[in-house]
Amino acid sequence: MGTGDGTRGTGGEVSSKADVNRPGRPGGRREAQRRERQKELEDAALQLFLERGLDAVTIDDITQAAGVAKGTFYRYFDDKAALVDALLEPVRRELLAGMEACGRALAEARGVEAMFDAYRAVAAVIASALLQYPGVVRLYLQESRGPAAGARAKVVELSRLVSRHAVDITEKAHTHGLLRPIRPAVSGLAVVGAVERLLLAVLSEEDIGNPLDLPDALTTLVLDGLRLPPEGHKPGRRKLDGGPKRP
Repeated sequence: MGTGDGTRGTGGEVSSKADVNRPGRPGGRREAQRRERQKELEDAALQLFLERGLDAVTIDDITQAAGVAKGTFYRYFDDKAALVDALLEPVRRELLAGMEACGRALAEARGVEAMFDAYRAVAAVIASALLQYPGVVRLYLQESRGPAAGARAKVVELSRLVSRHAVDITEKAHTHGLLRPIRPAVSGLAVVGAVERLLLAVLSEEDIGNPLDLPDALTTLVLDGLRLPPEGHKPGRRKLDGGPKRP
């Protein structure tokens, strides 16, 4: 049976975002009110997630913080996981689109400068996501290493997608002999780890300089370490005092 609020179907299942599909003139007052109420729920939930972690926050906590009845929550979201998914959507869209574009550029790259340009582009996308959605990026960094259970499953899913794209674009760079012969799974994931640590430093207000300088700095640092040295140059280990190479 239904609950009378339009949130459950005849089979007893909670419908997804039922209120969004209710009649109303596009761009009209009712639509604006729905969007405002959904944003209030998302904002309240994000603040609680950042303070307590995903597992410790209940739907009751979210609706109380947003100042709405619990039934209102289900007009917009099936459950807590659906709310987390909605929070992640703009960041996920930007990150994956940027990494896919980088992969396409690297598939056509034939020189080091073209490779640098492709990586700079994806670094700029990451910086843009950080500036636009700092709270969501922090939630991602905070929860992406936990178990893929409950509402966190959406965060871990995004983390795995990012990792797969990182390995994929590294494989494309290897295709044209632009990088050292290091396994893409190793170098790609190392880059992801470096990026995520820098993002956390920015969000934690660590003294790392101007965040807008990070994309170029990180790209140069990573690619100078991964790209093949000039022809004829064979790098070797040196002593810290600058002495001769080890045998």
